[in-house]
Amino acid sequence: MSLEKTTVAHWNDAWARGVRPRLPSSLDINVRNCKALFSRHVQPGMDVLEIGFAPGKMLAWVAQCLSANVTGVDYSPRGVEVANGLFRALDIAADLRCESIFETTLRPASFDLVCSAGVIEHFEDPRPIVAKHVELLRPGGVALIHVPNYGGLYGSLQARLDPDNLALHNLHIMSLPALGALAPQHNELTVNTYTWGRMSPWILSLPRLGIGRAGTALSWMLNGLAQLQPFKIDRLAPMLVLEIRKRATH
Repeated sequence: MSLEKTTVAHWNDAWARGVRPRLPSSLDINVRNCKALFSRHVQPGMDVLEIGFAPGKMLAWVAQCLSANVTGVDYSPRGVEVANGLFRALDIAADLRCESIFETTLRPASFDLVCSAGVIEHFEDPRPIVAKHVELLRPGGVALIHVPNYGGLYGSLQARLDPDNLALHNLHIMSLPALGALAPQHNELTVNTYTWGRMSPWILSLPRLGIGRAGTALSWMLNGLAQLQPFKIDRLAPMLVLEIRKRATH
């Protein structure tokens, strides 16, 4: 779409090297944060859709460890190819589709949970893609959308470290009120926004500090400190979450 801040070619390049055929490790604080968020919402047997799911590691974890029935949609052919290889290697069943969410063959109202991670902020106007999340929800279902928290400290640091990367993100939605305003205005919906997660160095381009491997070492050192963080600190939370619940029918 013309309103995207990234392209298919960008994501094909991102997944060009593939991924290791294993589930994501909680030694990475980003992974630990995401697992904790999904564990709050996913029950065994749920039908879960992830939009922009490539390379598929978190969706594979949801399937294998939370016992959900999983579907993924992504418009990057290389990303879907990598994900298919991962799911085959782990012997996990899934419906993985290479298509645009705006032209999807998925039926409306088919899922208990529709989620995306780091997707909607790559659109100049994220409201249409947020509406697609809701459209695919069954009554009683939840849309779980999260974006990197570049509205405060992380954004200020990333602007110095990697302004080109930051430019790929819609910074206007990087606050809880702005994120909540993206939800469709329907009486059947309940909207909630919140920060989430222990601090994370992985949404910062620390290896670009120009100190060689020391930048990567610094990231892992901070990752270790984050694992020891005893409670959430809003200013250091790396994720902003938009949660939209569709009213159940009786």
